Parts: sequence; structure tokens; C-alpha cells
Amino acid sequence: MTVPPCVAAVLEALEAAGWESYAVGGCVRDSLLGIEPHDWDVTTAARPEQVEAVFAGERIIETGLQHGTVTLLTGDGPVEITTFRTEGSYSDSRHPDSVAFVSDLREDLRRRDFTVNAMAYSPRRGLRDEFGGREDLRRGVIRCVGRPDDRFREDALRILRCLRFAARFDFQIEPNTARAMLEHRALLDRISPERILSELKGILAAPGAGRMMLLYPEVFLAAVPEMAPCVGFDQRRPDAHQYDVWGHTAHAVDAIEPDTILRLTMFFHDCAKPAAFVWDEEKQKGQFWGHSRMSAEMADGILRRLRCDNGTRETVCLLVDNHGMLDGHGKRAMARLTARLGEENVRRLFAVCRADAKAHTPAVCRKRLAMLDGDEQAFEELLSEGRCLKIADLSVGGGELLSLGYVPGPAVGKALKTLLGEVVDGELENDPAALLRRAEELREGTENV
Repeated sequence: MTVPPCVAAVLEALEAAGWESYAVGGCVRDSLLGIEPHDWDVTTAARPEQVEAVFAGERIIETGLQHGTVTLLTGDGPVEITTFRTEGSYSDSRHPDSVAFVSDLREDLRRRDFTVNAMAYSPRRGLRDEFGGREDLRRGVIRCVGRPDDRFREDALRILRCLRFAARFDFQIEPNTARAMLEHRALLDRISPERILSELKGILAAPGAGRMMLLYPEVFLAAVPEMAPCVGFDQRRPDAHQYDVWGHTAHAVDAIEPDTILRLTMFFHDCAKPAAFVWDEEKQKGQFWGHSRMSAEMADGILRRLRCDNGTRETVCLLVDNHGMLDGHGKRAMARLTARLGEENVRRLFAVCRADAKAHTPAVCRKRLAMLDGDEQAFEELLSEGRCLKIADLSVGGGELLSLGYVPGPAVGKALKTLLGEVVDGELENDPAALLRRAEELREGTENV
């Protein structure tokens, strides 16, 4: 392993003062996998006050003294330094009620979640792997340290972390670990919504997200119970669908780039299909009229419950709501869509629709992708032609409307959207005089209401 100079200096300073010290956790795991670590954590036999004494005069943040952690601010970034410790009971299934400092590294490593995260490295002493983490890395296995039931009861968030690591590294979950993960999944109710969402994003952004969805739907449903009807729901459209709704969703997730907004969009894009299902007796197949809008509303509720930030939630719901808007539209329709959603979201929508198509039967996939090719060509032509496709392209703006007597506020934005829509539809020239005449009509119409 190659330890960054700033971390090596921290380890050497602690060792020179007489304190056994190691890089530990994810940085060791990633280094052994040939992945450059983003963060380096240090564990040491020194107590927090002894760590502060070693680095007296340096910039230190007392991150969590009660848990034995101080953060040293180096020129190359922060390094967390934590005392070897054991932990007491976890009454809330998330945080230890107490910690006890120890002098034995093995005691510290045995409290950690998975064997691949329970390794430590010292330039002086080499690798310390007390629980077979390196062999599990070689075999591609995620396995709990010690008894899986104990690890998941201590901290239920480890259930989702287990899926995230398996999805990120394309590993298998060791059978006893998988059994305990499923048995204790109800404990996720004790985890804060923000942490649930953070882990869900991490799973979905990983290369093996769809595989985890197919192998462990029960765990996902413990985090997002609203989507339970999707699992096993027969779409009853064999010409178009070869998977149930959950299977289609999993394959669609895998078919799109690992961007958080795009992966969340695919996760939710058909979430309301079971509620929208009706049987078409005449055509002898299932129909899902309005499922895009219903799915957007359902996704909005779930993301609000998980306390998602407004920007992500609104963009995801916008894409879900519109994921059926493409496939074989002309240039005029593409202009309207671009004016309404904006260039960036139309590009995202192409990615969403392509991923959706790839999760259908091969014949339907080929047909939809061909239509999307036509839509995308029309879209690129619109952009190259310099058409008026956004409010900023209008030859008048809010200042000109205020000069007509508009009151600052929502009325200005509403009027500009109306003007843009009429220009895009070809009903109005993008000419200052014509736009101002129409804006005056809109203002007078509002005043007379």
C-alpha cells in the first residue's frame, strides 16, 4: 500500500510518541482493490488528549471527543484520528450508548461492520487483517465481522450499507449475512429518513444496483414500502414487457448512467403502475393510462418523506412526469417540450426514455430507440437553428414588462411564459413591438378579471 505523505506523517508522529497507529477502514479496502481512496482515517492507541498533545500547535477540531475522535487539519486535507475502542449496547439501533477506549487493535476491529472494512495498515507493521477481509476481497464477498445478527441489531443502517458495498464492487453477500440482513430489515424504521435516502442514492448510483434490486427487493421495500405493489406485478402486456414492474424498474436503473438524478428517476418512473392498471377487454392487454403523472405524484410524496432536497426532488418528479413524452414527435412538438422543460432536462429525458426502452422486449426496444433517434435529431436541429426556446431568447424581458405597468412578482413570469409559448407555436413573432403589444393585452386581460 502507498500511504499519502500527510497520512504517513500523522502515523509516524504518533508512533514516534510511542503510540501504535494505523490507517484503517475504507482507505485500506480501496487501496487493496487498486482504487484511490477519497478519505483516510487513522486509528491509534493514544487517547484523544494524547493525540492533541502529539499535534500541539497544529490545527485540530475536537470532532467527537466522547467517541475518541479528533480531526487534524493538514495541508492536504483533514485526517480523522480515533482511539482504539469498543462499544456498548445500541438502544436506538444506530448509535452506541457508550464507548470504552482500549489498547488492543483487534478489539477495535472486531466492532466494525464488514470484514472488508475491518483491516488496518501501518508502514511500520504492515497489514492487520484479523477477520479475513483480504480473502473476502479476493473472493468478492461482503461478510459481517462476527455474528451478523449482532452487527445489524447494533446499527440497522448497516443493512443498506451491505447492499451498497455489494452493488458498488459487484460482490456477493455471504449467505449468513444475507439471512440476517433480511431478518432484521424492519429495524430500518428506526433510521432517520435522511440517512435512508443517502444510502438509497449510493446503492442506485452503483454498477450493481439492478442486481441488488432483483436479489433483495424486501430490503428496498423496508426503506420504500410505498413501492411494494411493484414486486411481482404482471403488466399483462407480453408484446412489450418481459418483466414485472419491479424487474422492469431494475433493468431500467441499470440501463442509465450512474447519475443520482437519472438513477432516482428510473427507480420511480413506473412506481404507480400497479395503481394505474386497467384491463382492456377489447385489446386483451393491460393499460396504464396516466401512470406517468401518478408516478410523479407518488415519487414526490416518497422523496418528501425522505427529506430530499427540493432541487433533486423537483427534477426527478419532472422527468418521471414526462418520461412518456418522447418517441416519434416532430420538430414543433420538440420545440414545445424544450421550451417547457429546458435543454438540460430534455437531454436528461432522452437518457430516461432510452433506458426505459431497453427494459422492454427487444422488438419494442428497437422501435422506441429508432423513434428516439428521430426526436433527438429534431432536437439538435432546433438548437442549431437558434430558435427561441427559452425565456432568455425572447427579445423582451421583465424590465420591458415593468415599463408597461406590470407589478413586480409572479405576473411578470407568467406573462413571459405565455409569450414564449406563443412564439414557439408560431402564433407570435419574436419581435419586440409584437411581444410588447401582446404583453399589454395580457396585462389588460388580467386587470379586467
